[in-house]
Amino acid sequence: MTIRPLTLLVVTALVLAALIANPAQAGAPKLRAVATVGMLTDAVRTIGGDRVEVTGLMGEGVDPHLYKASPGDLRLLSTADIVFGVGLHLEGRMVDALEKLSRSRRVVLVGQELDHALLRSEDGAHDPHIWFDVTLWSKALDAVERALVDADPAGAETYKANATVYREKLAVLHEWVKTEIATIPKPQRVLVTAHDAFGYFARAYDIEVLAIQGVSTDSEASLRDINALVDTLVTRKIPAVFVESSVPHKAIDALREGAAARKHAITIGGELFSDAMGKAGTEEGTYIGMVRHNVRAIVHALKPAESATPTFPPTPATAK
Repeated sequence: MTIRPLTLLVVTALVLAALIANPAQAGAPKLRAVATVGMLTDAVRTIGGDRVEVTGLMGEGVDPHLYKASPGDLRLLSTADIVFGVGLHLEGRMVDALEKLSRSRRVVLVGQELDHALLRSEDGAHDPHIWFDVTLWSKALDAVERALVDADPAGAETYKANATVYREKLAVLHEWVKTEIATIPKPQRVLVTAHDAFGYFARAYDIEVLAIQGVSTDSEASLRDINALVDTLVTRKIPAVFVESSVPHKAIDALREGAAARKHAITIGGELFSDAMGKAGTEEGTYIGMVRHNVRAIVHALKPAESATPTFPPTPATAK
């Protein structure tokens, strides 16, 4: 059978169009992205799908407030097509490196692209822990979608579809968190942690948060701060405090010892993921899994003992 030149030309054009639309299938290099914290790495990986190769700088147990980029990190950042961070001074010791990098690479700081009217402030600085309000985090991820579309226009439909599905899942998660926290009686709805990472969580889900340190762990808690919080715990008979996976337990231990000296026993309600997620490959190693873990721990520790442990509802078919 003889193939006419015009037919061959049409077939060739169609094949080329398909390869351009799907570079992963064509063997073309993927977009190389680097993200600072785990929550952001998970989001970029979810929205980017097969078109983006994502590397995260900070793994489990890493405190981003204190993290300083190594020479290897700087090499990795300098070879990325696009770099994602939270900003708002979360990556406090990387500010200069990210600013310098932005002169030659696309650097997207998702927190700084939010409407600042939505942000909490303390002593004139914005609170960077935006992922603890699930709806606010969903808004912040608009910046991820925009940046990927700009960097790889051929993948626009993929990025938009993945982002839409992810937002649906986050909407379900937000409603579940609200429902579960509301089951804790209001007088007992007090979350005590090492540093003030849960301010957005408090605002979004109507729970009081007390912390030894401020929004950054860059300075140590003072004895005065610890004693003031001990007074509150004893006076209000608060039964549990929580440790954080990325923050040393020293301040919380001092808090418990101070309360014990005043004949008030305090238990550890559980370990929460605040500035870092859990181990890669586990449920807590994803943003949604991290939030579920935290809420389950909080409800289990603060809700009356006879109440049931919370379970996450089935994900709607549209959000699979």
